[in-house]
Amino acid sequence: MIRAMNAKLTEAACGVFIIAATPFTDEGALDHASIDQLTDFYIGCGVTGFTLLGMMGEAHKLTPEESLAVVQRVVARAGDRQVIVGVSHAGLENVRRLAHEAMIAGAAGVMVAPPAGLKGDEGVYIYYAQLFAELGPDIPVVYQDYPQSTGVYLAPSVFERLVDDFKQLVMLKHEDAPGLAKLTRVREGEKKSGRRRVSILVGNGGLYLPQELRRGADGAMTGFAWPEMLVQVCALFAAGKPEEAEDLFDLYLPLVRHEQQPGIGLALRKEVLFRRGAIRSPKQRAPGSSLTATDRAELDGLIARLDRRLAAAGKPARLAAE
Repeated sequence: MIRAMNAKLTEAACGVFIIAATPFTDEGALDHASIDQLTDFYIGCGVTGFTLLGMMGEAHKLTPEESLAVVQRVVARAGDRQVIVGVSHAGLENVRRLAHEAMIAGAAGVMVAPPAGLKGDEGVYIYYAQLFAELGPDIPVVYQDYPQSTGVYLAPSVFERLVDDFKQLVMLKHEDAPGLAKLTRVREGEKKSGRRRVSILVGNGGLYLPQELRRGADGAMTGFAWPEMLVQVCALFAAGKPEEAEDLFDLYLPLVRHEQQPGIGLALRKEVLFRRGAIRSPKQRAPGSSLTATDRAELDGLIARLDRRLAAAGKPARLAAE
């Protein structure tokens, strides 16, 4: 399945690009029907775009053929919503091949994290310089900055060099934590005459979203299982209503925090998506984490508490896919 390319990703990207889960059957096979179901669910929540094959999308468990099938299926169903595809890999040739296949399939751009073990500021710069040479000038690139996973720190000065030298770098996926000072530093650096302002979307499950939006982030790129909250918070900030946005965020904060637990965060996210009717099974492809009866009961209590707080605030509870 080959689809004509949508508009390419640019520095103006904003809103919520959902980090999409990858649905599997109970037996561990890729669940194509659930991919459609989940895509429709995310669209119903109002997302701006999609990010596929991210770290929480179990990309490392897919074959190259499965990865391409996921991209093709979502792009075909996403309409005019842009799709970013994670193509991170230890080998540059593999990154190049995956990136070009994703763009042929209709992706708007690709996301690349630095390979684990990359050393020093110059090592980061040289790696991305090589990457941009491999990809060519026509593929928009998102730098995924997630040192908690990669072990590679991105200094703001290095990112600024990359922005100045490579026009295809259009977005920072900001997940460093603590990272608010870095976000501010990047935005301050953009005031230099002649420097481009690039898009910054933030992750970490949305845990710091209000503060990041106040510091100049353009939206979120994360996979929290209530995407409509992310959409509404970003919209309220964009409308000049930050206090209202923070009040809404606070209602969901216990579940945002709960889903960010190391080890079982993805299991919790998929369980909620399953309960909301977005996927037909909460299974991860092996090896993966699982929930105990106590974990599920705890989740029951948090969801019930969210329901009560939404009702008290006069906001509708959305616990099923629409």
